[in-house]
Amino acid sequence: MMKKALTIAGSDCSGGAGVQADLKTFSAHLVYGMSVITSVVAENTSRVIDFQNVSVDLIEKQLEAIFEDIIPDAIKIGMVESPEIMRAIRENLEKYQAKQVVIDPVMYAKNGCPLMRESSIDTLIKVMIPLADCLTPNIPEAEKITGMKILTLEDMENAARSIHALGAKNVLVKGGHLESAAIDILFDGVEFTHYHSKRIQTKNTHGTGCTLSSAIAANLAKGEPIKVAVSNAKEYVTGAIENALPLGNGHGPTNHFYQFERVVKL
Repeated sequence: MMKKALTIAGSDCSGGAGVQADLKTFSAHLVYGMSVITSVVAENTSRVIDFQNVSVDLIEKQLEAIFEDIIPDAIKIGMVESPEIMRAIRENLEKYQAKQVVIDPVMYAKNGCPLMRESSIDTLIKVMIPLADCLTPNIPEAEKITGMKILTLEDMENAARSIHALGAKNVLVKGGHLESAAIDILFDGVEFTHYHSKRIQTKNTHGTGCTLSSAIAANLAKGEPIKVAVSNAKEYVTGAIENALPLGNGHGPTNHFYQFERVVKL
């Protein structure tokens, strides 16, 4: 039977990030994708123009619609802007006994525009992080969560340890913002796993964080253990960036279906 995955996140009308990127990623992994939209975002490759949160009541009704009918095998949570929405998501996921929850603590768009209010970070730490089977912060997000300055791989490990202590079962600190080699570090509470990948020189990286977290969720839905899920997701995202689409005037989107294009060319 086909596995199912749910994304709980904001939308991106330009298609490169958010719910749209998540659904494309699920499809690329041959996983049936569903969505609960938390915020409607007017953005493109260059800027975020505005966003409007969906009401808590409607978010809860979307979750009810999903869980009374098609139970997801894994869940990815992305943009959750307000404390009220965070609390509603936690209460409902606990009620429905959700499993395999991957949280991408989205705070900024690729161009630096804020997608989470500063006052929500404390609620993120107390309410959302304990839900996470895997949390995937980049370095600026990990710095916000921990209050640490992250400049080295050792700093990344210390941050992962600190975030794990907040309740996340696994923490993947992404190293793309360091000037050194592109290394992500996974901490499962016992040991660290380093994931090395080549640094690709391109500006077209819109939606990479969304894509990575949803790829991890897709792999978990298919029954992969966390270390394999992260490894497979990293490989997928690297290929999507290598074959990124030069669309728009800013950071173009990654190519979620590059693998199928190779098959067509063959």
